[in-house]
Amino acid sequence: MTNTRERIEVVTSVERRRRWAPEEKRSIVQETYQPGMSVSLIARKHGINPCQLFTWRRLMEDGAMNGIRSQEEVVPKSQLKELEKRLRETERVLGKKTLENEILREAVRLAQEKKLISRQPLLGVENFPSEQ
Repeated sequence: MTNTRERIEVVTSVERRRRWAPEEKRSIVQETYQPGMSVSLIARKHGINPCQLFTWRRLMEDGAMNGIRSQEEVVPKSQLKELEKRLRETERVLGKKTLENEILREAVRLAQEKKLISRQPLLGVENFPSEQ
């Protein structure tokens, strides 16, 4: 009978998931690339599901951890999606206002041609190009 010790981790918090700092993840993933090491072995060593460790490796290989290397702040995906949504809405409103502006310019031009509007410059439309 061999006398081997196995490390047991007791989680006492209410939280169901452990939180890993980005540098901890990087260090653990780097261990999997060492000669003679396997993902399963490193996962057992740190008490991580091997699938989770494979996910971290894939994300690291895809460049998701570049922000850590460059010391830049990483933005959550939900925040990025919200900002993209706001940008699309702003572009939509800008397009609508641009179209309205073009329609009004054309209406003023047509009215001037038909002498429905005095040839005196109108307030706010003095600088728009006539006849193009």
